[in-house]
Amino acid sequence: MTSKQKKAQHVIIKGTKDGLTFLLDDQCSLDALIYELKDKLSDRPDTNYNGSQGPVKVKVLIGKRYLDQYQIEELESLFSKEMNVIIDDVESEVITKVEANEVKQNNDITRIVKMIRSGQVLELKGDLLLVGDVNPGATVKATGSIYILGRLRGVAHAGYTGNDEAIICASSMTPSQLRIASIIRRPPEDNEEKETKQDEMECAFVNGEKEMIIEKLQKLSNIRPNLSMGIG
Repeated sequence: MTSKQKKAQHVIIKGTKDGLTFLLDDQCSLDALIYELKDKLSDRPDTNYNGSQGPVKVKVLIGKRYLDQYQIEELESLFSKEMNVIIDDVESEVITKVEANEVKQNNDITRIVKMIRSGQVLELKGDLLLVGDVNPGATVKATGSIYILGRLRGVAHAGYTGNDEAIICASSMTPSQLRIASIIRRPPEDNEEKETKQDEMECAFVNGEKEMIIEKLQKLSNIRPNLSMGIG
């Protein structure tokens, strides 16, 4: 195998109906990758691919290699200098520390022991376990599920970034409003009468028809069999 053939293993170019895709080896050094890219781009592949007019869109797949913004800009400059193309997307399997922290927050459960009073808004990422009441006029919001060991008489909004798999549970479920993702359920007219009679925890969830349903907590394992509350 020749030296040029070995170098060619670092960069693979594929044509698609949308443009060109560059698959970049994530095991070699960045210098070796840049060197081979320059070599391949200097061959000037057909930039009028698929009969398109103007710059061809390029997708770059970098695998498990992390590139900072300066290195991405260096890549973009290399492509624009050597070919009549623009980088449409750079896809990496690596997430940044900020992204990793975001994922962690959205999968964590926050435990709070307090009463949420009228006019107060409690908003957080991940699941919420609240030991205390949510009074009328108060609001609790979470990107995940909400579990209230107390009376829910205010507003609870679970999955507020769009997660309709989230649930809302409460020891006493007489809210002024329930929301899961963008789906809203307002209280029945007999809410006050229900509060005096309720002796079991209930949970609210969104079914397959995008309707919000309230059921006894005992049915939660059937409703969300894969649910992991992460309480420990």
